[in-house]
Amino acid sequence: MIRAVFFDLDGTLVRYHGVAFESTWGALGAAAGVGPLWDELLDRYRGRLDEYPNWVRENAALLRGVPVARVMPALLPPPYAPGVPEALTELRRAGYILGIVSSGVSLVAEWVRRDLALSFAVANELLTAAGRFTGEAVVRVGLADKLGVVEQQASRLGLSLDQIAFVGDHLNDIPVFRAVGHAIAYAPKVPEVAAAARTVVHHFQPIPELVRSAS
Repeated sequence: MIRAVFFDLDGTLVRYHGVAFESTWGALGAAAGVGPLWDELLDRYRGRLDEYPNWVRENAALLRGVPVARVMPALLPPPYAPGVPEALTELRRAGYILGIVSSGVSLVAEWVRRDLALSFAVANELLTAAGRFTGEAVVRVGLADKLGVVEQQASRLGLSLDQIAFVGDHLNDIPVFRAVGHAIAYAPKVPEVAAAARTVVHHFQPIPELVRSAS
């Protein structure tokens, strides 16, 4: 029986247009005025999943001294994917535990958690002091480590993996898809993601019924 639904953030719950992977990282870099440098880092680290923590730290260093207030208007409120608020409200009212496990930025993940009344959000944190980014980061969800974080959250909630549905869109979601009870690919970025999922959707509206049918 499905008792919880965990969501990816970037490209799934939120979709920032005009940046790589529709991601919180891309939107943040553009808002801070370091987008071209972030694109260079993305090209350098592309495909090197195990080095993701280094990519995060190099990105964070580019933000040192940037006022947080400068980026907020471009990040929040985030551009939700079609049907997100309505679908998650329906799932929450039906009694499912809802949460975010994302390699994106916690600044946005926490805002979404509060806005949609989710139970938890785990994402990567950019440290701040006196209203400015310090240039440091805490990596909580590496690209290659998402399944481990899902397992940690399931254990914390007293759930088995087959009691969890997961909604994601990219290659790093595939290990989670293969482990959980119900895998839903939302607007998958590559064919391999669609192939690994039980169901593929391009709008959040059908997700509550898909979860109920799996329960």
